Amino acid sequence: MKANPKDVLTGVYYIDGDVAAGYGALAAGCKFIGGYPITPSTEAAEAFARVAPKAGALFIQMEDELGSMASVVGAVWAGVKSMTITSGPGYSLMMENIGLGAMMETPFVLLNIQRGGPSTGVPTKTGQADMMQSRWGSHGDYEVIAISPDSPQEMFDYTIKAFNLAERYRCPVMIMSDECVGHMTEKVVIPPADEIELEPRRFYKGPPEEYLPFKPDPDLVPKLARAGDGFNLYITGRVHDERGYPVDKEEFKMKYIRRLVDKIRINKDKIIELKEEQTDDAEIVVVSYGISSRVAVKGVEKARSKGIKVGTLRLVTVWPFPDERITELAKRVKAFVVPEINYGQVVFDVARASHGKANVVLVPHGGAGVHNPDDIADAIEYAVREDKKIEGVVEYKTRLEKLVFEGGYKLKE
Repeated sequence: MKANPKDVLTGVYYIDGDVAAGYGALAAGCKFIGGYPITPSTEAAEAFARVAPKAGALFIQMEDELGSMASVVGAVWAGVKSMTITSGPGYSLMMENIGLGAMMETPFVLLNIQRGGPSTGVPTKTGQADMMQSRWGSHGDYEVIAISPDSPQEMFDYTIKAFNLAERYRCPVMIMSDECVGHMTEKVVIPPADEIELEPRRFYKGPPEEYLPFKPDPDLVPKLARAGDGFNLYITGRVHDERGYPVDKEEFKMKYIRRLVDKIRINKDKIIELKEEQTDDAEIVVVSYGISSRVAVKGVEKARSKGIKVGTLRLVTVWPFPDERITELAKRVKAFVVPEINYGQVVFDVARASHGKANVVLVPHGGAGVHNPDDIADAIEYAVREDKKIEGVVEYKTRLEKLVFEGGYKLKE
């Protein structure tokens, strides 16, 4: 179905990624954001709140992030597309109710503008250290979808895609952006509504007395119903049967939890989006996502200028992880180079999927800034020179790491 013209601010803008995500949510048909504004994600909530009334949408500042996530889950079951926006410690506080949403198969979108460090960390600077938390941050077995835009235009486009995926697979979808992309200002083109495809909610249309809220279709995804429309809805965070009633027998529990995982895993080829360049004859492949993929461009160009055959694999979809593509590439490339603004998260999945066929080199960064592209170029040169197979992940020492940890840095401002 097409987007509603009332929801789409068609035009050409010069805006930052946060604002673009707010406009993208509106274009996707989002009618509710419950949030607790936190730097550096605040502009997304402000942008949505400014235009929401004209589209019949609503933003509520909740008392905290726990309440924000709970309000979003409730709004979805009331029948509207919903989203929350956060960063840093706010993301940690949302984890319990993200698990509730996964358990109740509640389709919503969460925008995380990642910042550096644990706890309060560096509130206004970038980071990419929430990637594993986005995958399994809540307790118990479940699967989510996580995507990572690298520009304001993609913040608009992929916010819409996030809502479409949430509706199609009836699960939480994370937009794992970062401060750099959130605060990056570039041209953003918002097309007319009739050029925006939206995934309609999978509403049940049969007799109310026959509705089972957790009876899956052949693709393992059940249909939804609105609370208050006369359906017998019993929804709970406990393991339940197709009626939603809690169950105690082990076989029922295994069957239900297995479906939460499998509905993403068996559909992953339809979910995963990658962007590849020059991987056909590459000796080295740089695997990156988010702002690190933008920063890597200059390092890759520098390495290519020296005659090194370097390809790039950008993870637009980070979770589910593209194991098969990494495994396939590992059979014919010498090494993967993985720049991340953390001390190693996605790189370990690259190593796992490589099965020891190719070396895996991490280019780390502790946050509050981005990589020096020269470090990425140097890591590529190291990887192409290294002839022996190295078990596990090799951590490349960047200029900053050497400065801090090899005696060149004085612990005073």
